[in-house]
Amino acid sequence: MPFIALGINHKTASVDVRERVAFTPEQTVEALQQLCRVTATREAAILSTCNRSELYLEQDQVEADAVLAWLASYHRLDLDDLKACAYVHTDDEAVRHMMRVAAGLDSMVLGEPQILGQMKSAYAVAREAGSVGPLLGRLFQATFSTAKTVRTDTAIGENPVSVAFAAVSLARQIFSNLDRSQALLIGAGETITLVARHLHEQGVKRIVVANRTLERASALAEQFGAHAILLADIPDELANSDIVISSTASQLPILGKGAVEQALKRRKHKPMFMVDIAVPRDIEPQVGELDDVYLYTVDDLHEVVAENLKSRQGAAMAAEELVAAGTEDFMLRLRELAAVDVLKAYRQQAERIRDEELSRAQRLLANGASADDVLAALARGLTNKLLHAPSVQLKKLSAEGRIEALTMAQELFALNESPDK
Repeated sequence: MPFIALGINHKTASVDVRERVAFTPEQTVEALQQLCRVTATREAAILSTCNRSELYLEQDQVEADAVLAWLASYHRLDLDDLKACAYVHTDDEAVRHMMRVAAGLDSMVLGEPQILGQMKSAYAVAREAGSVGPLLGRLFQATFSTAKTVRTDTAIGENPVSVAFAAVSLARQIFSNLDRSQALLIGAGETITLVARHLHEQGVKRIVVANRTLERASALAEQFGAHAILLADIPDELANSDIVISSTASQLPILGKGAVEQALKRRKHKPMFMVDIAVPRDIEPQVGELDDVYLYTVDDLHEVVAENLKSRQGAAMAAEELVAAGTEDFMLRLRELAAVDVLKAYRQQAERIRDEELSRAQRLLANGASADDVLAALARGLTNKLLHAPSVQLKKLSAEGRIEALTMAQELFALNESPDK
């Protein structure tokens, strides 16, 4: 089956490259429509997170190189630079890759649950763009089903391991008593919600949530007894913040070096712990050059994540088996669907021949022909016409030296079985 899964992730590309290849929610619909138009791709979906940007395609003649060329052109990247960190999976390997991604087996944090929701959102956006058809649609549904089975039948998601949890774990290492710390969270999405939950569970009493809209910030803040502010109010709160964790969809940095310098002066250089989970980055990299600032990006969380993954390794082995079974089952069903189309066409052809011979027999009976003669002619006509096309094709294939076709015909028509079976 002509499936392709291609893209980059945290294993193959640095955060600098990933932020350049990322798609914003506002871009995705237009990008999908352009992709299908420019490359003649029949069906497509885009998954873009802080750790990966991937394209899932159902295509016929389109080559992966053409899609990579479009991706490089769309983001104004050098094609060779993109190819150096991109991966391409085709057919059953593409199916397996999608299922592994949805199950959290390909994530920076093994078994993280957020990726399944992100993939469901990618599917919904592709449907909105009109770029999902029956084949890719079936693949997404099979992917969701397999990921759900992994969640329910293994222990891969039992422990609270995620990028958000890793960030809070790192904060706990730097500040011995989190209950004495104040946290400033920038953004109000799923990742920041998880960060807020973990901080709250760790005893952080003072949490401030900053967001572009006060309504979303307030909705999140209410869950944890936090205080909501607008992004414009961040400078006023920054000096009071021991922990700053940011994850927005902004295309430009939210925090610059100058603003942090001013906050440090007001704090009398009391240390600040900052984690930038966003791609593109919310905090200017130069902030990390300041004394008394501990700045980490998603790439810096690998070591913390590794410590929290040990308990999930055994569950991952069982999950891989479920993914392999899900891939095999989907490909089997897809091949069966292909056979259904062939059988439908063959049946329609046979029924047309039947109707023609039956009509001829009825005319003969109406003209006074013997019933025995008509039945014999009907049987002979049906046999000859049903066997005509296969006979011609088998002779042609044999003359061309395609002996395997004769073997296939024997299996197809069960010619090796005894007559009484």
